[in-house]
Amino acid sequence: MIGIGAVHTLLPENRVKVADLPELPGLDREAARFAVDSGIVTVGVYEEDAATLAARACRELLDRTDTPPPDVLILVAPRAPEVLLGSDVGRVQAEAGCRGALAFTVDGLGCTGSSVAWALAADMLRADESRRCVVIAHASRPTGLDRVRHPVTVIGDGAYAMTMVRDGCPVLRAHRAEVDGSFHDLFRVDYRSTPWYEWREECDSPDRYRFELALRSRERLAALVNQVIADADVDRSRIRATVMQNVTASAYEFYTTVLGLPIHPLCAEHLHDYGHLGAMDVVLNLDRVLATGFDVGDLVLVINNSPVAAWAATLWEV
Repeated sequence: MIGIGAVHTLLPENRVKVADLPELPGLDREAARFAVDSGIVTVGVYEEDAATLAARACRELLDRTDTPPPDVLILVAPRAPEVLLGSDVGRVQAEAGCRGALAFTVDGLGCTGSSVAWALAADMLRADESRRCVVIAHASRPTGLDRVRHPVTVIGDGAYAMTMVRDGCPVLRAHRAEVDGSFHDLFRVDYRSTPWYEWREECDSPDRYRFELALRSRERLAALVNQVIADADVDRSRIRATVMQNVTASAYEFYTTVLGLPIHPLCAEHLHDYGHLGAMDVVLNLDRVLATGFDVGDLVLVINNSPVAAWAATLWEV
């Protein structure tokens, strides 16, 4: 019975209206219209870098809860590492005071990294009975200066740390994930030939993102949801809430239609206020949705996907 022990999130008090973002006047008409119509009104802004925020989230989680010393620390990779050849996760481990924990990074999965990390954490606890606690952390910051990721979303800042433990609640009942490597180069940043403040995210084909990847995501997530329901041997009607990452307002309508399950309205509220928080979205949404109140035995479905064509579905039981 492995589940969540504790969750701690960091969200900035300083929020900037999307309409006031400094890059907006320099965007073409289509990209600017996309940003304004995305369903994101404000984005939170931090001054600290991603590693600092992830370490702070871990440190505060450990200080404010009865969490045992972690045996493992998993960092869900930021959009861009703070150092090359060095170790962001090593820095997080040191600054968070998790010096005895095995520390490593889950990378290359985009937003889906958090879903894969909590499944991996559960597997590591099952594999070694001496382990008691796995900490997962992530911080959302833009790759360069720009926050508008046309045609995907608008980036906000935030960080989280969470634990996976034995006898945690909710319990991870079932999990499935897939990756399609043929989309590996759909998005890129040419960081070798330009300084960081000139980094710009390039989409190889917006139409391929909007149509081919959207169709693939519809097929794969629908199949993954059916698989986790079958793995848990439960009836679909027991799912009390469905949450997903926050990308655009239209995505909620799309997946509600695809899955036949309404996306919880708190997701749209977080999108409106904070923008897209990368791999943090599903952790924030799950934590806040659970706080609204559930009965023992209720199920919460979390779906997650990313532009690198990684998909995950997780079924949690309260």
